[in-house]
Amino acid sequence: MGNKQVVLVVDDEPANFDVIEILLFKEGYELHHRDNGADAIASLESINPDLILLDVMMPDVDGIEVCQKLKTDRQWQHIPIIIVTALSDKEDLARCIDAGADDFISKPINSTELRARVRSMLRIKSQYDHIQQTIMLREEMMQTIVHDLRNPLIGILLGCDSLKVLDLPDRAKKRIAQIGQTIEQMRLLVDDILTIGRIEANKLILNHTKFDITEIAKLVIADFETITTNKQIQILGEFPSQPAYISGDMHLIRRVLANLVDNALKFSPHQSSIILRVEFLPQNPDRQDLIKIEVIDCGIGISPEQKQVIFEKYEVGNIVMGVSQIGLGLSFCKMMVEAHQGVISVTNNQPKGSIFTILLDKYSK
Repeated sequence: MGNKQVVLVVDDEPANFDVIEILLFKEGYELHHRDNGADAIASLESINPDLILLDVMMPDVDGIEVCQKLKTDRQWQHIPIIIVTALSDKEDLARCIDAGADDFISKPINSTELRARVRSMLRIKSQYDHIQQTIMLREEMMQTIVHDLRNPLIGILLGCDSLKVLDLPDRAKKRIAQIGQTIEQMRLLVDDILTIGRIEANKLILNHTKFDITEIAKLVIADFETITTNKQIQILGEFPSQPAYISGDMHLIRRVLANLVDNALKFSPHQSSIILRVEFLPQNPDRQDLIKIEVIDCGIGISPEQKQVIFEKYEVGNIVMGVSQIGLGLSFCKMMVEAHQGVISVTNNQPKGSIFTILLDKYSK
């Protein structure tokens, strides 16, 4: 029973379901019937269908509305939908296609056609399930490998710390400090990958506290002091006179700001400046007050094509000589900001460079 493919038939006429049940009886499917769209949607969790046969003409919520709802819901949009329709008007069929229908069958139902179309859609669903299972196994394996990288990295960091206390030449001490910095960057990258994995698996739990984003921004600027001195780049903080409180995971928000500043540093020329700005936005009638955070640089800027994909995982933007290209930083930022119900975007700075903007809700009791 557990291996049977599940077909949900949504039709307000029980007689129509009886016909479909008779025609598909020998195929060995597990058939379920709902006589209206609302009940069908409510039953998806328990039935978990592999295919939906959906009648267009139903009272209350018609088949096209049900199809639209399912195809815009990430949880159910992968389920193939065959629209069962007596409509022959091209405009009506176009509406079904626009709603996301995967296939059609016209009334009166032809038994051979019904079985062929159902088999075809179930084959596609089976292939999709197999691909998803493969992706899940790959992601689990990657998460395990990445998690296991932590221990050797911590071992190297401890080794660097023990070498620092030895009486070594200044040149050797400088090299050890550089190794320590690089390993710390790798450790943070490992943390980012694990956090992204938890978000994608819906397992991320935010540690919500009330904190002043300005204070976090100041700590981030201090974190980059050594790098900015070496590259002869200034990070200028522009902050409001009063605290800018938000509610969120302070550690993750700090990582977001650090990633954006690190990104700006990579692409900024020597002897230039980066601005890290925090400000209150005027009251918005549609939602509560917002806090805007901007990271502004004078670097190479971003092309219109890159703007479309720059927040996607492993997208690295322009290849610049001497700049390490990891491609997780901005994807991490987008996922973290959205996990805090915020928005992140990028625009061009004038005359050159980029402005990364984050909008977050101001803390309210």
